Amino acid sequence: VHVDGTWLEGPVQKLYDELASRNLRVRPHVWFSSEWFSPEGIPGIGIPFFLAHPRLMRLEREQMHEVEGGTKKECLKLLRHETGHAVQHAFRLHRRRRSQVLFGKSSEQYPDYYQTDPTSKGYVQNLGLWYAQSHPDEDFAETFAVWLDPGSRWRKTYKDWPALEKLEYMNELMSEVAGRKPPVASRELVDPARSLTQTLRSHYKKKRAHYLGQAPHAPDSELMQVFTSATSGRGQSAASFMRQSRREVTRSVLPWVEEADNALQVVYESSLRRCAELDLRATGPKKLLLQKLTLLMTARTMRYTQRIGRWFPL
Repeated sequence: VHVDGTWLEGPVQKLYDELASRNLRVRPHVWFSSEWFSPEGIPGIGIPFFLAHPRLMRLEREQMHEVEGGTKKECLKLLRHETGHAVQHAFRLHRRRRSQVLFGKSSEQYPDYYQTDPTSKGYVQNLGLWYAQSHPDEDFAETFAVWLDPGSRWRKTYKDWPALEKLEYMNELMSEVAGRKPPVASRELVDPARSLTQTLRSHYKKKRAHYLGQAPHAPDSELMQVFTSATSGRGQSAASFMRQSRREVTRSVLPWVEEADNALQVVYESSLRRCAELDLRATGPKKLLLQKLTLLMTARTMRYTQRIGRWFPL
């Protein structure tokens, strides 16, 4: 499969137009792979294969409960972010002393988990989940994405924020490299889709274990305030009720957790599994159950994202 001929041509061309408007000569080459990423030392972007076809996007949603980059708006956010990595690679900007002072060193090891501070104004917001806080390179890429976005109005949005210093530096840095031919221009493809050999079943088994398998600890007593034990009541299982209600509850919770949809799905999945293990039952009026479940998922997601955030490789 190739990006050419798919709906992704539009967002990619929009990205190229934005780069041209800033007189940046970097044009990241794109290819389908297993996930979103920009390889170290290669100014290009790998795009997850499931965006190649509507059927694969439906499968991704069934398995992971979301499609990362599945809309033009979200796709552009991710493309701008990955282009931040690509520009950093193309001009070796991570070697600059000023960049290391503001963002940190690229040599810092990527963590399995990262501590988040939702109240911090030292970082921009592009992808959500306070992703810029996870690593210096992600901070750089997120800052670049906000700077490149023609609709971000970053000077006004981040006025009086410490993050504004990073954006001003990014503006100076990009003005400096504008019009210059990048010294690194490799067109290598890393892990292209044609080289992937595992089945979809194997792929999603590993992906679900990685993203949804490690759950935050939460007391069973909270679930007991929403559902009842099998010995106390009959009816639909709580796990089945949660599966059927996932989309409705997700829509209700997201506005309260600042679009931390990945974190919400981790919390939801762990709660659903625990309901099955405890053999809990969904008894009583559906409307009341949904209200209680929504409140519980909101509280658990807020605790999770403020205490410890999952590392989601992009």
